Amino acid sequence: MSGSTLAARALGRLLAEYRQRAQLTRSAAARVVDTSIQTIGRLEDGLKTKVSRVWINALADAYGCSDDERRLLLGLAQEMASAQQNWWRPYEDTMKPRFDYYLGLEASARRVSFWRQADVPGLFQTPEYRRAIEWTEHPTMPPEQVERRVEMAMRRKNRLEDKGFEIDVVLSEAALRGQIGGPAVLAEQLRYLADLSELPNVSIRYVPHDAPGHLGSVVESFVLLEFPKLPATGMVEPPVVYIEGFVGDLYLEREPEVRRYRHAFGEIGRVALDPATTRQIMLSRAKECGE
Repeated sequence: MSGSTLAARALGRLLAEYRQRAQLTRSAAARVVDTSIQTIGRLEDGLKTKVSRVWINALADAYGCSDDERRLLLGLAQEMASAQQNWWRPYEDTMKPRFDYYLGLEASARRVSFWRQADVPGLFQTPEYRRAIEWTEHPTMPPEQVERRVEMAMRRKNRLEDKGFEIDVVLSEAALRGQIGGPAVLAEQLRYLADLSELPNVSIRYVPHDAPGHLGSVVESFVLLEFPKLPATGMVEPPVVYIEGFVGDLYLEREPEVRRYRHAFGEIGRVALDPATTRQIMLSRAKECGE
């Protein structure tokens, strides 16, 4: 479990809350610890991975924090410091901006729910399927960089072995029929999905084209991530909705936004076929592709 990203998010959220309560600007906070406004912004956005006790105590003094609030901030900073180094650090030079933040959230989550309109979630992709996507999106990318991206995608699969990590996937029919990489690649991908669907912590469902009108036809692909308690503090971070875009990604954290996407996932799931039927359809489709 990657406690670092989750603890950084919790710490940043609390520091922003305490600063606003004290009616101080980010500029004033930056002067307290002799740093830039941009650094304070990264800290409050959960993007700063190392924060000293000196900083925490100075900010807690400036914000008029209680003893309990100070201990909570220090506990989160310690949790960030003691977390294991993230496995994806060696790949940071090849991933798109801020995707490391998503990987940290995914590594920390207890449950993820995917709605995919056109393709298979990265966590479930075969090497050939992933490679075909990379070549489609980046036809001029050096082959060695493509291979490093494929390697990174495959390392994400270690999370599937965690029995406490629940994955609920709803796929559109287009995701099961899209000719990414050609029929042979798609057939292999579908057989792999059928195998994964038998894991006790994985649910894969399918929405056919002729399903009654549903929100999936107007809601873009998204991921809803939910989190366990942080080990040191017992805090539970609010869920996050992640939307991956072609030119930029979006993270939604406000409760009304998350509630709407949770409702959308439930409505899409309502018209999806059950996991057993979905598995048979995937195997049948894989057989068609192989003929």
